[in-house]
Amino acid sequence: MRFTFVTLFENIVKPYFEDSILSRAIKENIFSIDFVNPRDYATDKHKKVDDYQAGGGAGLLIKPEPLSRALEQIKSDSPSAYFIFATPAGKPFKQIDAKRLAKYEHVVFVNGRYEGIDERIIEQYADELFSIGDYILTGGELPSMCMCDAISRNIPKVLGNAESLDIESYENNLLEAPAFTKPNSFKGSDIIKEYLKGNHGNILTLKSRLSVCKTNYFRPDLYKKIKTKGKLNEK
Repeated sequence: MRFTFVTLFENIVKPYFEDSILSRAIKENIFSIDFVNPRDYATDKHKKVDDYQAGGGAGLLIKPEPLSRALEQIKSDSPSAYFIFATPAGKPFKQIDAKRLAKYEHVVFVNGRYEGIDERIIEQYADELFSIGDYILTGGELPSMCMCDAISRNIPKVLGNAESLDIESYENNLLEAPAFTKPNSFKGSDIIKEYLKGNHGNILTLKSRLSVCKTNYFRPDLYKKIKTKGKLNEK
């Protein structure tokens, strides 16, 4: 699988993929990342990519012409390219989206800066719009990195233990059960005794119940959804 970041600031994104699990996956050619800078497609002598908003308003927008040329080049070279824009207007990005997009051949993250991107570019090129939360960032790179991380770890062989994906938070809209490691006792708080008895069937049953309790406590919105659908076993 291939990820492309269309960004003016490659150096913001690139270091994130130079360590840990994702770095290993790239070295093993499980997926790849590359970068396209719209400034390389500007034709004026100053390589200008931004301009004032029509009708007034604070801040600058990414101009349509150089960005359009960059995206057209990507489409020409990669007909399977799927364009994603991070924007407050987008739907919330969820785990189900990460799992779905992990099956695509080529995902392209188009990153705005300043006050965003000329709306005509979004209308003409966006395959999907996503938001990672109800707040404003200075650019699209952080949301794109978040989405890329979430997507890439669902690609087969990226994680060392594929079973980890089956018990993660948000699977079936449930949060993951509490997890512990050594020591058995830490600052007066002990690991749940059932975890230490070695009966994996009982442990799985307990974790399932604790997952429901944790979801109800921390994310009652999710709990309400799954309870309404009748998918809970709270016994």
